Amino acid sequence: MPTSSPARSWRERPFLFDNQKLMFSLSSYIACVITLGIAFAASLPRPWWAILTVYVTAQPMSGALRPKATYRLIGILLGATVAVMVVPNLQNSPELLILCMAVWTGICIYLAVLDRTPRAYLFQMAGFSAAVICFPYLDDPGGIFTVAISRVEEMTVAILSVTVIHSLLQPWNAKPAILERVHTFLNDALEWCDGALDSRYRNLNFDVRQQLAADVTEVGILAIHLPFDTTNGVKTSSLVYALQRRLASMIPLASAAAQRLDMLGGAENLPSDIQTFITQLRGWLAGREMQSIDEEAAEGEQLVERARELSRNYSEQSDWSPLICASLTERISELVEAVRDARILVGTLGGDSEIRAELHLDEKPLPISRNMDMAALAGAATGVAVILYCVVWIMLDWPSGSATAAFAALITCSFAMQEDPAPVIRRYLFATLITFPIAAIYMFVLLPRVDGYAMLSVALAPALIGIGYIQADPARSSAALPMFSCLIVGLGFLATFEPDFEVFVNTGLAQVMGIVITIAVTRLFRSVAVDWGVRRLIREQWYELENLARSRGELDVGRWTALALDRLGQIARRLAMVDQSDALHAADGLADLRLGRNILHLRRAAEVASGSTSDAIDKLLTSVADLFRRRRRKGVSLPAGPSVLRALDAAISAVRTIEHEGRRHQALLAAVGMRCNLFPAARDPKVIA
Repeated sequence: MPTSSPARSWRERPFLFDNQKLMFSLSSYIACVITLGIAFAASLPRPWWAILTVYVTAQPMSGALRPKATYRLIGILLGATVAVMVVPNLQNSPELLILCMAVWTGICIYLAVLDRTPRAYLFQMAGFSAAVICFPYLDDPGGIFTVAISRVEEMTVAILSVTVIHSLLQPWNAKPAILERVHTFLNDALEWCDGALDSRYRNLNFDVRQQLAADVTEVGILAIHLPFDTTNGVKTSSLVYALQRRLASMIPLASAAAQRLDMLGGAENLPSDIQTFITQLRGWLAGREMQSIDEEAAEGEQLVERARELSRNYSEQSDWSPLICASLTERISELVEAVRDARILVGTLGGDSEIRAELHLDEKPLPISRNMDMAALAGAATGVAVILYCVVWIMLDWPSGSATAAFAALITCSFAMQEDPAPVIRRYLFATLITFPIAAIYMFVLLPRVDGYAMLSVALAPALIGIGYIQADPARSSAALPMFSCLIVGLGFLATFEPDFEVFVNTGLAQVMGIVITIAVTRLFRSVAVDWGVRRLIREQWYELENLARSRGELDVGRWTALALDRLGQIARRLAMVDQSDALHAADGLADLRLGRNILHLRRAAEVASGSTSDAIDKLLTSVADLFRRRRRKGVSLPAGPSVLRALDAAISAVRTIEHEGRRHQALLAAVGMRCNLFPAARDPKVIA
């Protein structure tokens, strides 16, 4: 399904409104007006916190809104509890109080970065809500309980209002949005597969690899929202998780096919029967959305059987080139199976057919890689940043410094999960600066002429609806939150209107100073850690490969593929920020991914092997484990030595004696694949018994 860029479509139709985006903005505005009315009626002390929370919580998809709203409510309560427990007990030791809040914020960000699911909002909210409640009221620690209750009331009213209004009006439903995304993901994956079978290897570059790895992870994250959004959300989530598994397997299978084709000299040098088959296969891949699901399944099954027949025929030969052909066609058979199932799943999601029993939908979400070192670094950077904010505030003896610390903590927590937040925070600063004139016009020109809640709501409509429309546009949504923050915090929204220029300027400077300090701290603590993070992830990948080869990993090819692919996506995102001349780029994540799958197939074969065959497999796996242990210790992608090559050739000969036909076939092709990955330029073995 072709999709257009949101930014491009807006530029092509600059004076036309998108009804869905407008409805989203109106829904947020209605929730804001209701929240403001409740805040005034209940005499809540800081209504601006309530209406700012409305726009922080608002999400274009109603399904995405509800779970995040729940997490945020729990996070607010947790942060308020910590503030109430800490401030009265440490009111006479400000140094310890600041240290305690820094540690708490750092721990929350550590958990948020480690989690990598929508549940991370709980930890983010718990971190910065404690700072927001604590810092502005350090001069009145006795009233911290009342302050905490007020903040919880304000934020809770806002979250409940926006959740109810968006759920009733449902500006965007999650399922159509997810269906559009999975169509895009599938088309990207099919282009990757077609490029792998092209003699020019189109679309196998670094950027596409990075995007596909990110797509696979995003599919799983999107599925989390479905149970909250649709009647049959749980069943639909199972469909999406099953699709995620197929997409995850396509990337290593297609790259393996491309590598085998390269070793055979390209598609034009293949045996005629394989050439004919690949031509037919590429035609099937290109024929998107042209068949019914039943026709799709039938033709896909025929291609799978044909590929497996070719693989069996070539695996019975003893020469090296036929064995590579057998490996090529076996990987293609698995690839076709994954593509066939993915197409059927996407069609089923769209309502084109009933769920097919053979798709095995009782699958849970794929696991994601959690990097404790990177999470610890993010948490430590956030904690140190909070301490530095407070040091600047205390040294300057600035009355608005507490607000600076609160804003800075909020911004740091909001962007802590990004690889390098500094560029995004710079855009945040720019959006804040351009909103100041709007806030000033409201404060000193428009609002003095407004009398009463009704007129105030009408006066705010142009700005809030306009910025809300920007929030609904993915191409410009990052500018919306700082614009809301500048406007809402600048106006104050107290029960009595007080247009004080000095307070207005001080509040604005507090926001700007908080953002500037955040940028400086982020550049100092986060940006320098990118290459370090890449090295840690690559070493983690090598450590897992070593454990797999030493029989210390789970025998689950799908789980390994998902973890390795998720880690590959993280590595790719960080490598994009590392200099191209860095030796880190020599580490081929796809080769490691394919090797892990080969190791698992060999370990399965070892379970039914005996005697010299078992010894040959064990010797090979031990030598591979030693290779990855050396790579991990040295931190560089060391080449495999002659001993590994000898062990591989011995294993290729030995596994042919395994009696179990299925395990024998997979073990032979796994050993062949391992030789192709580790020794692509080695001389062909002369004799394979």
